[in-house]
Amino acid sequence: MAADIDVRNVLPAIHVPTLVIHRTPDRLINPDNGRFLAEQIAGAKFVLLPGGHAPWIDPDGIVDEIEEFLTGVRHVAEPDRVLATILFTDIVGSTKRAAELGDHRWRDLLDSFYSAVRKELERHRGKEVNTAGDSFLATFDGLARAIRCACAIRDSVHPFGIQGRSGLHTGEYELMGDDVGGIAVNIGARVGALAGPDEVLVSSTVKDLVAGSGISFKDRGPHELKGVPDTWRLFQVGDS
Repeated sequence: MAADIDVRNVLPAIHVPTLVIHRTPDRLINPDNGRFLAEQIAGAKFVLLPGGHAPWIDPDGIVDEIEEFLTGVRHVAEPDRVLATILFTDIVGSTKRAAELGDHRWRDLLDSFYSAVRKELERHRGKEVNTAGDSFLATFDGLARAIRCACAIRDSVHPFGIQGRSGLHTGEYELMGDDVGGIAVNIGARVGALAGPDEVLVSSTVKDLVAGSGISFKDRGPHELKGVPDTWRLFQVGDS
């Protein structure tokens, strides 16, 4: 019955703002029919969106078009951003060590490293975000705890005959599902990459914000961080 309805003769009588949305490919109704509707209604807006016939499948595009048509603006969702301290830690010279040990022994060593890092993250209330090979990315809601965790990781891996290194930065990062992203994460990664064996390196942001904690620092001077604007002053953490 719906297919038999013919409204062509009443379309010119419509004199209200009209939005006609059609999606393609549509196996049931040719998009040209939607275009014809819009052409016959004075001032109508025609929008062709990707997708099938059923509007409840992937409806976001339809909802966005309706919102803009009714309000004149399209809502843009603000990314979920969180202020935290970001920790990167890994094993110094891991590639060379893996080649020396062989796959099986390296896997055992890596498991011991994972266990030690996760133990300290739990003890210092850090949140593990992800791992890649011998690298850990974690976040903290407390700066001093993050620094002390990095120092504890450095000390806890010594019995395995390896040296760790860590980099920390504090800033806003974007939540991306279970992962994190943004310039703050990039800065933390660059700081970590510049750390030496057994070194915990922090950005000037971390050093300034943690004043009064009793943690000591040694100035490592200004550095260019690859892909990051400006020059950044880095500091080495003393015994904490």
